[in-house]
Amino acid sequence: MEDRLQMDNGMVPHKIVSVHLQESTLKELAQVAPSVKEQIASSTQMDEVTPAAAFGTTVKSGLEIAESAGQGEEEKSKLEKESEHEDESNSLSDKETGAGEDHRLHLSSCHECLQLENSTIESVRFASAENIPELSDDCSSKLEEKNYDCLAKGIKRVNLAGKPPNILIYLGSEAAKVEFEQVKSILQECIDTDSYTVYQLHEEQVLKDPWVDNSLLLIIATEEPISEENHKQFMKFLSKGGKILGFSSAFTFDGIQMKRKSKLKKTVHELVVSKMDSTEIKLNLLVSGYIFEEVMKEDTSKVKILSRLNNADKDTVIVHLTYGDSGGEAILSQAHLELDINSMDVQTEEDFNLLKISNTKRYEVLKDILISLGLSCELSEIPVLTPIYLLSSDEEIHLSFLKWLEGNVDAEGLRASSKVSLKFVSSSESKMEITPSLMPVITEMGSFSSEHFSLKTYQQNLQSKKLGKILLFAEVTTTTMNLLDGLMFELPEEMGLIAIAVRQTQGKGRGGNVWLSPVGCALSTLHIAIPLHSNLGQRIPFIQHLVSLAVVESVRSIPGYEDIDLRVKWPNDIYYSDLMKLGGVLVTSTLIETTFHILIGFGFNVNNSNPTICINDLITKFNKKEGTKLKPLTADCLIARTVTVLERLIDIFQEKGPNGVLPRYYKYWIHSGKQVRLHSEEGPIAWIVGIDDYGFLQVHEEGKGVESVHPDGNSFDMLRNLIVPKH
Repeated sequence: MEDRLQMDNGMVPHKIVSVHLQESTLKELAQVAPSVKEQIASSTQMDEVTPAAAFGTTVKSGLEIAESAGQGEEEKSKLEKESEHEDESNSLSDKETGAGEDHRLHLSSCHECLQLENSTIESVRFASAENIPELSDDCSSKLEEKNYDCLAKGIKRVNLAGKPPNILIYLGSEAAKVEFEQVKSILQECIDTDSYTVYQLHEEQVLKDPWVDNSLLLIIATEEPISEENHKQFMKFLSKGGKILGFSSAFTFDGIQMKRKSKLKKTVHELVVSKMDSTEIKLNLLVSGYIFEEVMKEDTSKVKILSRLNNADKDTVIVHLTYGDSGGEAILSQAHLELDINSMDVQTEEDFNLLKISNTKRYEVLKDILISLGLSCELSEIPVLTPIYLLSSDEEIHLSFLKWLEGNVDAEGLRASSKVSLKFVSSSESKMEITPSLMPVITEMGSFSSEHFSLKTYQQNLQSKKLGKILLFAEVTTTTMNLLDGLMFELPEEMGLIAIAVRQTQGKGRGGNVWLSPVGCALSTLHIAIPLHSNLGQRIPFIQHLVSLAVVESVRSIPGYEDIDLRVKWPNDIYYSDLMKLGGVLVTSTLIETTFHILIGFGFNVNNSNPTICINDLITKFNKKEGTKLKPLTADCLIARTVTVLERLIDIFQEKGPNGVLPRYYKYWIHSGKQVRLHSEEGPIAWIVGIDDYGFLQVHEEGKGVESVHPDGNSFDMLRNLIVPKH
């Protein structure tokens, strides 16, 4: 629950550590607080979890497991009063794609987080945490070998390697966040920001996190020596087709070595750079004080000189090297292409002027290098925020909502919230500035029209009794996850709230992941209320499974579309077969008295072929293979169908419990009968059995029986059939 749990005093925990108390400690605690003896004893059971929300907290990101072992007496006595039975603690458990830790069973994996964070819904299939570790585990590079042929031809695809579009920046052991932001900002001015996510690769992640399979490009921007272990890991990345861009770094291999030239250190020199189109460009850059020399080898064809200094020695400062048979390549520069003039320690006005004059050429060279490494550098500007429209599935509910509003806004029509305050206005003519914290909501439906969303299509496909009836729609918003915050706790339940956006500027995924949100994604956040003492209220982790299933069934329940290969991946992803992620689910929960107020963020690619794959790609592929003429689907249709299916699944679960929905879930999940290894590639073999009554994965290890694996510490490496700890 790190960064996602808020205490009563508004403070956010920096780190949460799970502890198991030994018997001697328990006895001491029992003497101090005998009244909570039983409570403490039960807390040693890994599966008995205390609902964090019982303390008035808000679980903000997935439903996470909060163990009661370390709580103070005050909270414990409060818990005793508030919880009617010990065991309802099982209710809170996390579901995203693996962000916490379960210390009983550690499996192996890399995870790609589609990108939906505690504030948004995953919008495209690859986001990964700020802690790169959980980078995409999903983008199997086998996609190209096995399935690319049958995907629609002619679709412009940014990422042919099948790797998640993650770019990592390694800044050495003492890397400051400021340096990361400097390099990141330069990079984002060159690349198509809709197609890639940029993360810092921290020193402690280099050897133990599964970034090697989950990234397109590694940028090494440190002058520190590279340790032997790290060098091996970087070479492994190259051997698997990865790309490396070195900025004044000590990283070299094979046919080149570095030579120190002290008189060049931190000086500005003119470079002559050979571009991809064989033209040359001259510009002034700050150089590092090192140059490259070729090592005499039988085969020197792997080294290509891209730039020399315009000096007497014609010193080599940028080289291109290839490595291995899988397309690995590196471009290494001893000129500071990555430094903005404002971040340099320029000594003289002349140097400052030279660098400023060369700045546009620096971007030209940097883009040329990035393009040569396979990246897309078509720039797309961050869109401007737009007003929100209040829409409804029927006029009667719309009028009821407006009547409710009258008594629940101030004289200015304002509904305040700590996340986003909403100001209700009658028409778009009342001009007001739109900011991330204050947004106008236009209540007059007659003026609404959108190129990307049809209210009529939504209405026709929404067959729910309560869910999704009141709609806040925006062409561009920060994140739909925040829009409902000021309304959901007091609005009558029959007015089911949903927020839908065409684009998000701050979409987020699990564990701090970035959620890319290009046009063509279905992006929404739905509010549901679940009684604590109901079947589902006692098994809150199941909600994410029900939502994932609802997304898949929203497509596969349409006549003719039953065989579109859309599936669910435990715990909360939507997949194309078992190859690529194209959607995900993010669930946050707040317990108010005896009701869970749950925000369900879901995002999935419907009509955006880039940067990975979308549902309409699958339909095109299916039509070609089967000779059918299935029509493309739209986000408005599928969001409404998802809400409709979800409401039915919740009703079934409340009536029959897990067994009422598991047969349908297993029909579409990708894990049936899969054999995995625990901990590492050499770890013990286990078989995936299913999920238990609380939504946790069950695996069977020979001789040890069946054990449940909590999602908050484990995830799957789909490429290698591993279950591993994330951190």
